[in-house]
Amino acid sequence: GASVKTGKMPEGEKTRQWKQEEEQQQKEKEGLIEFYGSYQELFQFFCSNTTIHGAIRLVCSKKNKMKTAFWSVLFFLTFGLMYWQFGILYREYFSYPVNLNLNLNSDRLTFPAVTLCTLNPYRYSAIRKKLDELDQITHQTLLDLYDYNMSLARSEWFTQKRSSRSLLHQVQRHPLRRQKRDNLVNLPENSPSVDKNDWKIGFVLCSENNKDCFHQAYSSGVDAVREWYSFHYINILAQMPNAKALDESDFENFIYACRFNEATCDKANYTHFHHPLYGNCYTFNDNSSSLWTSSLPGINNGLSLVVRTEQNDFIPLLSTVTGARVMVHDQNEPAFMDDGGFNVRPGIETSISMRKEMTVRLGGSYSDCTEDGSDVPVQNLYSSRYTEQVCIRSCFQLNMVERCGCAYYFYPLPAGAEYCDYTKHVAWGYCYYKLLAEFKADVLGCFHKCRKPCKMTEYQLSAGYSHWPSAVSEDWVFYMLSQQNKYNITSKRNGVAKVNIFFEEWNYKTNGESPAFTVVTLLSQLGNQWSLWFGSSVLSVMELAELILDFIAITFILALRWFRSRRQQSPAGPPPSSHHNTAFEDEVPTPGAPHRFTVEAVVTMLPSYNSLEPRGPSKDGEMGHE
Repeated sequence: GASVKTGKMPEGEKTRQWKQEEEQQQKEKEGLIEFYGSYQELFQFFCSNTTIHGAIRLVCSKKNKMKTAFWSVLFFLTFGLMYWQFGILYREYFSYPVNLNLNLNSDRLTFPAVTLCTLNPYRYSAIRKKLDELDQITHQTLLDLYDYNMSLARSEWFTQKRSSRSLLHQVQRHPLRRQKRDNLVNLPENSPSVDKNDWKIGFVLCSENNKDCFHQAYSSGVDAVREWYSFHYINILAQMPNAKALDESDFENFIYACRFNEATCDKANYTHFHHPLYGNCYTFNDNSSSLWTSSLPGINNGLSLVVRTEQNDFIPLLSTVTGARVMVHDQNEPAFMDDGGFNVRPGIETSISMRKEMTVRLGGSYSDCTEDGSDVPVQNLYSSRYTEQVCIRSCFQLNMVERCGCAYYFYPLPAGAEYCDYTKHVAWGYCYYKLLAEFKADVLGCFHKCRKPCKMTEYQLSAGYSHWPSAVSEDWVFYMLSQQNKYNITSKRNGVAKVNIFFEEWNYKTNGESPAFTVVTLLSQLGNQWSLWFGSSVLSVMELAELILDFIAITFILALRWFRSRRQQSPAGPPPSSHHNTAFEDEVPTPGAPHRFTVEAVVTMLPSYNSLEPRGPSKDGEMGHE
């Protein structure tokens, strides 16, 4: 009876037992990470189960080679086009484009700084004697070159004393000469008269050993005389160490009236400095502790000045115009009168309306701007904040000190340097003009080194003109000026001018920048391209990443297996280890049989695409009957 019970078992019990044994074997073979047995199985499983559109067509029609080839070409062509679009998006992102944002703001505005210069270099008493000597030499030079006797018109300019030997020697070393249009010719005093159209005038500056000379020529005799006179004038100023510290300004004799917001100005509202070519200059509203604020826009709520434009005891060989020079600039910025200034005509009322405009640039990778100039490789020689023009002039001055051994008088003096003077630095003029030519050609690299500030304020100006005072009112106007300001010149119409500077409106424009292509924009564009070409999502990208990682893992396993196989086949190799490796087990190769490997504990062989049917009880029944 017992043998019958053990010999025969019900059919359901046999099936249940078979399933338990199979699950037990499956658990024993299952590892932490599963890999595929070949590249083909990996590719088939990916194409059959991925959410990327079109991938299933690579395996479902494998019996039709034409369809398989068509879908393979189409699939990889689509991949290529998508990544070409990706490249365009990445290139645009790393070009760091910006959007320009225009904002209109309305608020009470801080009045800018206003600098006004007399346009006439002042004849300092400390250098009056040397200037008179230079005028005598210039008078004789013009008489020799042009037969023009200046003493007939302005005999009061000159004294009867002879010029000092030192100044005369330096002027003779750098004389004013005529030159033909093709070569330089020195004209003796008794040279015959020639057609002046065939000549140009200029002067020659030579190196210290006179081996090389620089010819500075001008087609205009007026420009040549002014430049030549200015060269010697700068040397005279450089010989006086305290020339810049002299305060010989006469504010009341230059500024007859000053009002802001209908209130009278006082000395606390302006500062004074001397410019070698523009004379005495006065900067209004430059005191950061008490800045003016416009209560309302319009001509009656700005700065109004009545200035004297008569030339008296000045240097006419340096300045050939009459009037004054005005410049509007921001506080804590130097007034570069050559760049942004304009002239005010005598006998004219000039009304200047302003519009404020601010520019804010993105720094870093978006633009080549600097926040405060600390990252610019040029020392700031000015006692002001960084601007592009401050940097450019500082760059030239530092190169001047390095190359020529002295500093140019028009720019601030670096520490430890001294201003150029041909009594100490014989060939500084030759070095200066050579360096100036290199500077303009950007050989020195100043324009490349000096970057624009990220924040800057500009004022857009527009001017209107009218005669002042009018013909019917000039009598009482000049009478009042003579009573209050001792105005007693003969040429009344050309002796005064009026300037009005005001805000046109309270609205001011701000030009800002914002990134046009951020990381969020980049990811959005990449997702759009991925969806366009494959109609998939982020998880599809992760599936593709998983495919790549599985490919790398199988490649590593195959390479490791090939390496171990070569070691075992080598006769000089070491004896095999006694330890049994459950992860990788090589079979003994038979002649003519391909090399195979099995992965037991870690690798689970997945069914192929064509044999995905599960094992069922029907097969078990067949096995039981067998």
